[in-house]
Amino acid sequence: MTGLRHALRVYLVVSTLFAQDNRPSISGIVYDSSGVFVAGAAVALQRPDGSRVRTLSGVEGRFLFENVSSGRYQVEIQHPGFRPFTTSVRVGARSPSPLQIRLSLAVLEQKLDVREPALEVSPDTAGNLDVVLVDRTALDNLPALAHDVIGAVSRFLDPAALGSNGPSLVVDGMEGSHMSVSVSAIQEVRINQNPYSAEFFRPGRSRLEIITKAGTQDFHGTLNFQFRDHRLDARNAFAATRPPAQWRSLEGSLTGPLGDGKRNSFVVSVNHDWFDQLAVIFARTLAGGVNQNAPMPAKYTFDSARVSHEFRPGHTLTLRHEYQQDSQRGQGVGGFTLPEAGANFFDRQNHFYTHHRVALSPRLINEFSTRTGRHNDYTLSATPGAPRLVVLDAFTGGGAQADQHRTEIDFQFAEALSWAVGKHLLKIGGNSYDINRRGLNNLANTSGTFYFASLDDYRLRRPFTFIQQQGDGRVAPLQTDLGVFIQDNYRLRENLSFGFGVRADWQDTLGDYNNVAPRASFAWAPRKNKRVVLRGGAGLFYDRSGTRPIADVNLYSGARLRQIILQDPSYPNPFLGIAAPAFRPVSVARFAPDARNPYTLQTGAGVEVQLDKSTALTVHYTYAKGVSLFRSRDVNAPRPPFAARPNASFAQIRQFESSGGQIAQDVEVTLRGKITRFFSGTARYAHSRAENDTSGIFGFPAYNYDTASEWSRADFDERHRLALTGTAKAGRWLNAGILFTARTGRPYSLTTGRDDNHDSLAADRPPGVRRNTLEGPGNATLDVRLAHDFQLDAAKKEKGPAITLSLESFNLVNRVNYVTYVGNLSSPFFGRPVAAFPARRMQVGCRFSF
Repeated sequence: MTGLRHALRVYLVVSTLFAQDNRPSISGIVYDSSGVFVAGAAVALQRPDGSRVRTLSGVEGRFLFENVSSGRYQVEIQHPGFRPFTTSVRVGARSPSPLQIRLSLAVLEQKLDVREPALEVSPDTAGNLDVVLVDRTALDNLPALAHDVIGAVSRFLDPAALGSNGPSLVVDGMEGSHMSVSVSAIQEVRINQNPYSAEFFRPGRSRLEIITKAGTQDFHGTLNFQFRDHRLDARNAFAATRPPAQWRSLEGSLTGPLGDGKRNSFVVSVNHDWFDQLAVIFARTLAGGVNQNAPMPAKYTFDSARVSHEFRPGHTLTLRHEYQQDSQRGQGVGGFTLPEAGANFFDRQNHFYTHHRVALSPRLINEFSTRTGRHNDYTLSATPGAPRLVVLDAFTGGGAQADQHRTEIDFQFAEALSWAVGKHLLKIGGNSYDINRRGLNNLANTSGTFYFASLDDYRLRRPFTFIQQQGDGRVAPLQTDLGVFIQDNYRLRENLSFGFGVRADWQDTLGDYNNVAPRASFAWAPRKNKRVVLRGGAGLFYDRSGTRPIADVNLYSGARLRQIILQDPSYPNPFLGIAAPAFRPVSVARFAPDARNPYTLQTGAGVEVQLDKSTALTVHYTYAKGVSLFRSRDVNAPRPPFAARPNASFAQIRQFESSGGQIAQDVEVTLRGKITRFFSGTARYAHSRAENDTSGIFGFPAYNYDTASEWSRADFDERHRLALTGTAKAGRWLNAGILFTARTGRPYSLTTGRDDNHDSLAADRPPGVRRNTLEGPGNATLDVRLAHDFQLDAAKKEKGPAITLSLESFNLVNRVNYVTYVGNLSSPFFGRPVAAFPARRMQVGCRFSF
């Protein structure tokens, strides 16, 4: 620790030597009543002569005005949803101590036609304007099916930046698995804020940050009732009839003081959903086409209670408990899967959070958060004991063979120490994505699964593979994912700032300890008016394997759970003429000896232009190279002439390898703010290209000993993407929320549908054909929300309790957006679409707020 302190001191002294002006400065940190940093707050500094300069608080809530003269100054801070704050500060020969500014929530504004706040470009590395920021007002207007605002905002994520586990979800500064939050408890959602920060595991383009509401000294509440019924919907393109579906939801939150309210506050949120939904089956059996609707009823419950106590200004402790329960019948049914092959699912989760924040001094703030949880879920096949029948790209019947019981005890923590010193804001800390013990009793596929290449083979009783599990499926592996970081946001000059950081991550499963990720960024305003900012950055970002490969390696070691694979078996008894069970070769799963954590080298540069006080345009180019990406490979697959496996003692030897690569480039143009007189929001266009040679950690190559032909367009490659969201004025009586997305088609592969190389996978392609050579159609969706507020207290006009009635339409123009095309030459559906995104759906809602 002594060496670390000395190194930091030397770094700070040396970097300070580069500053050319030592005149005093005024700085501060803005946070809300619960101690959460407030980013994007408008900060105005009024000079002694009455003139003003403005800036925005950064992602850490920090603001800085440099080169100020002696005298008395006025600091004014405004941010949507908070009361304006004003204070005065006297400057002498030296800079005053950084201001610690705590904002209080504003009196509830029911009218959504609010003035657009100033949107200014900033030469701060954390102040990039190509961020997608959805505040509380925008969330209230956002069209969100089943109030899934996270799913709606996720349309702005970059698919090329997503890791093995999908988007990175950060709630109140803590990243972890199984994160949930009630929609009315959300204050703000961000994507791509400070994209090269070492504090976070993944790049900003794949990261969703959620800031929840703080407790208040006054009582505020929201209660939402939403309803959807098939009578208001259009028919899905692949449904023979309009399915009699219905959805009902009761969701809300309540916040206020505890006791005298001076030091204690609470937030309670609830969310209860009832789904009477149906899946559309579009398949073909020997009896002909199957086109029917299958019931999939589901229930979802999420309840949360939070209590905050302020020991003194700048010192708070928050405790929160969450309970989640959901269930679903007919899981997996739809498309080619018949109702008999469905399963029933039940899940229960409990989580307990703590958050402790203390200002150790005006320049030093420490935050420590923990999360402890317990999970318990069951999956039971709807048709127990029946073998599963899979006729590729035709139908799946028999039993689901999905029985299992999972338990989990997990723990996460996040520690961050922020130190404002001179022109530096240092942040040092560590976090854990997951420290857990996952128990699994895997009873899946105990009756086995038959695979047929075509309907003709099924008619002739000629499967190409039979797979069955035998033995003890109980495991309880431990998993630990840890990370430490240091980040310095350094304001060298008033128009030039740098961000330097380094992060180290460790996942115990792979034993790969050399995951050091340096990152750097800059922001420079070349002109005095600062209306144009150039910014760029570069950094390494590592990835994790996820939990399922770890479970597979523990399950399929060959000693505990035996997976039998038979090539060209008899049917319906696959064991006719086969050796006794003790002598049947088994399949195993393992990590390659040289497996390591994949990483992405990302670099980018762009320009931000202030068009007017409420509108900004950004153009940004990003290059990302993926190295050592995960893939699966059968290292015991038969070699030509594909007669037998090299090691006859084993069937498939599935090896998780770090041997894939990826190149992705894109140019994004973002227009954000008050785009027209009647519309405020964010519009983004991206032109991109992504190529790789792996479909992920569970993707096999067509031929296991030659991965060269796998290099092609990535599965998620979309050359053009357009997304727009915002609020429009629709007269005095209506407020309109809009979400529009359009994208070109994704590629898919041409396959023979046969297993000519006898590796038990019918993923063979015709000779000379590379992966992903075909392309599906593009899609476009327009979602609209119309709402009107009815004030219950006419004397208060725009303030006080109100009822809001809303009508939402998803896929308003009822465009048929095909999602799945069949590239299997042996399928009766070859070259045809077999599924589509939902047709137009309507949703009505009633919200009471006070």
